[in-house]
Amino acid sequence: MTPVPQVPQVPPAPLVEVADLGISFGGVRAVDGLSFTLRPGAALGVVGESGSGKSASAYALLGLHRGTGARVTGSVRVAGVDVTAASDAELRALRGGLAAMVFQDPLSSLDPYYPIGDQIAEVYRVHKGGSRRAARARAVSVLDRVGIPDAARKSRSRPHEFSGGMRQRALIAMALACEPRLLIADEPTTALDVTVQAQILDLLHDLRRETGLGLLLVTHDVGVAAESVDEVLVMRHGRAVERGPVGDVLTSPSEGYTRALLAAVPRISGLSATPAAPERRPSGSREAAAGDVVLEAVGLRRTFGRGRTAFTAVEDVSLQVRRGETLGIVGESGSGKTTLGRMLVGLLEPSDGHVTRTGSVQMVFQDPVASLNPRRSVGESVADPLRAAGERDEAAIRARVGELLTRVGLDPDRYDSYPHEFSGGQRQRVGIARALAAEPQLIVCDEPVSALDVTTQAQVTSLLAELQRELGLALVFVAHDLAVVRQVSDRVAVMRQGRIVEEGEVAAVYGAPRDTYTRQLLAAVPSLDPALASARRTARRELREAPREEAAA
Repeated sequence: MTPVPQVPQVPPAPLVEVADLGISFGGVRAVDGLSFTLRPGAALGVVGESGSGKSASAYALLGLHRGTGARVTGSVRVAGVDVTAASDAELRALRGGLAAMVFQDPLSSLDPYYPIGDQIAEVYRVHKGGSRRAARARAVSVLDRVGIPDAARKSRSRPHEFSGGMRQRALIAMALACEPRLLIADEPTTALDVTVQAQILDLLHDLRRETGLGLLLVTHDVGVAAESVDEVLVMRHGRAVERGPVGDVLTSPSEGYTRALLAAVPRISGLSATPAAPERRPSGSREAAAGDVVLEAVGLRRTFGRGRTAFTAVEDVSLQVRRGETLGIVGESGSGKTTLGRMLVGLLEPSDGHVTRTGSVQMVFQDPVASLNPRRSVGESVADPLRAAGERDEAAIRARVGELLTRVGLDPDRYDSYPHEFSGGQRQRVGIARALAAEPQLIVCDEPVSALDVTTQAQVTSLLAELQRELGLALVFVAHDLAVVRQVSDRVAVMRQGRIVEEGEVAAVYGAPRDTYTRQLLAAVPSLDPALASARRTARRELREAPREEAAA
């Protein structure tokens, strides 16, 4: 019998082909000689620090630099479309039709005045045509597909009526409306707590598995990449430093920069390996005497609204903070942790209960862009507490501000510079300098590193630890990132629905959590081990599917 000749398998044409991509903004070279490909159904993670060029590269795939003044060179092909040579009409057909993008901030991508379903339906009609009824049905279908409960009713809601995680799901639904072949996700989970982040990452993985969708994931969070992609491309200063299978790059990186990036990642199992990571002292609660309590909260409750619309954000919370210690407060979005932090500082008055402070208490906010006046120099912002305390000598004020800027690692000669002239990490240092100007005994840090890349996170947390050691400061560190809280805290309080469900020494709470909710939070933290990440994803899927199978039975 004559053997049947084997037909060689021809690999599918690349979905994305980037060759020698260069992007310049004026005299700044943001991307320099970048090349990579992405096959249909594959997932590539592009990771790097802020300013590495990863987002600029992703925008080039959809021709989003056109008309901005940016200079783009090299070749970019997406789903067979030559992006650099495409007409405006061809680019409109590409965007949303063949390839779609999910941005970091859904509020800036969604129109606040129109229902979510109408916005998705409009995207569908632009690319596919058809009746309003068909477009509306498609909107409800994709909202249901991304896990929005009661999708038909929720489709009539406006963006402000959705939580952060639901808004991100709605953006993914909008991206899926026209069944694109490529999904570009730019930092899609940065502002989300760990459980919602895990849900979004699981959703992206399931969509790839079911539809054959290609995924380009841009992120500064290496753990997010480990959870989500097949290959990793590491960028620095606009260039590709290293690329390979996610397991190889994250477990055996060949480049020194990749090793340094991984070393800066905080871990829930203990301290990160970076030299910049702060060394934790024995807990202040064990060393301090009763007289060292700098803040005590008793029976705090805070309710917003009245009557039927009343909502209790914090309920019956009591805690102490001692000189020189760090108390971490963790929980999901809506757990009440930020409201609690604002009551500790005095920015909100409790509805019930009281706070006793033995000295000045200051706050470092999550978003330094929002907390610094863009029309005033950073020096003037840092000087505000000095003037509020009665200082009138301008020379003395400038000298003191210069000392504070130096203390947080900034050039004192930048007194007259404005916030937009600083990087994100530098702006956060300005916020810390302003807090120090009041000579506080306690600083409450509300998500101070959530928007920063891992190396900048390590620098800011190291600075806080150094200031704490030298000045004897107490810190309350409010965050949804359990790994960062593990790194910086002596004690930790876990909040859920306005209450503290577990509190104790950080090693005890992380090592042997008593509360089921704490265990769920820890299980949702991204792992740098792709095999463990896959096992966790499978376990979460089984938990989600179990109630459906029981209902069907």
